[in-house]
Amino acid sequence: MTVYVPADKLIAVTDAPPTIDAALEAAYKKVAIYLPFTDFIVANPYRDLAPGIKHAYYIGQSQVVGDTTTDMVAYADDGVFAELWIGADDKLPRLIRAVFLDDPEGLRHEMAFGDWKLDEPVAASMFAVANSADAKHIPFARPETELPPNAPKPAKGKQAAQTNPPKAQQ
Repeated sequence: MTVYVPADKLIAVTDAPPTIDAALEAAYKKVAIYLPFTDFIVANPYRDLAPGIKHAYYIGQSQVVGDTTTDMVAYADDGVFAELWIGADDKLPRLIRAVFLDDPEGLRHEMAFGDWKLDEPVAASMFAVANSADAKHIPFARPETELPPNAPKPAKGKQAAQTNPPKAQQ
């Protein structure tokens, strides 16, 4: 697994677990990397999504996404309300919009899916990070800044300084 921050010329690399599910979990637990909508790229999306769903609705067919006929569904669980467009013929997701219910801003998150190529081999070169040869290698670790051993503890109610997590290049 690799995280590359081109603006700072920093790169962190570690061995990846053997499955996408394990890699996503390791990225979250080891380095606090969270990727939205991972429920759609895990090995068994139904197993991840279905148990938490409280409400689901079939809205009907649509012609507005991906130049194809889609079935539009909406679902909600304790934390999210989502609208999903699924290809009527191929049953592949085309678009998802979600609002996280505890988000005070009520922001809508959206991801489009396209150019589906199932069961095709992926060349190793697809995982190479361009322009990273002169990047400084750093540990694959959480982004929190640790206080030096003799530093005074932060006052109660204040958090220790933290760095912003780097954005991974895709």
